[in-house]
Amino acid sequence: MTHQMSDTEQQLPEHQRPAGTSDATVEALGKLSEALETVEHARGLLYGFHRLTGSADLALGEAVDLLRKAGHEELADRIATDLVGRNVIHGRWTFQVVEDYDDSYYATFKHLEKHARDQLAEGRRHLFEAEMKEERRTHGAAHHEALPDDSGPQGAESRP
Repeated sequence: MTHQMSDTEQQLPEHQRPAGTSDATVEALGKLSEALETVEHARGLLYGFHRLTGSADLALGEAVDLLRKAGHEELADRIATDLVGRNVIHGRWTFQVVEDYDDSYYATFKHLEKHARDQLAEGRRHLFEAEMKEERRTHGAAHHEALPDDSGPQGAESRP
């Protein structure tokens, strides 16, 4: 008896390994993707650092104003002169750190990861993860489909 796969039981072509692509290549591209995901996380933390440092500097300015109002002119002046608007790294505010990271390391990383996928896997992304999904899911079982069936959120029929 032949089992006919439904439209939700088979990965899309962009998540299928191109013919002739070895296990070692898929594994290497998977590790490269993992590294990129880590860099994306680091980049998010860097933007968080940028935003938090900027917020701290604005609050520091308010603290200086409040110190002056409270009659602590000398301390307010010292904080305003030595800390408000200070570079966080020699010659740089955080926006410059973010720009340097984005323009050099991050841009190069993104370019080379895409180049590797284009050269080795017809540009296909997440082949390692797609194959892992195929190995780990229970074929034919609810909530284990290869693709969404567009009928609604996963698990909608099991909600109270």
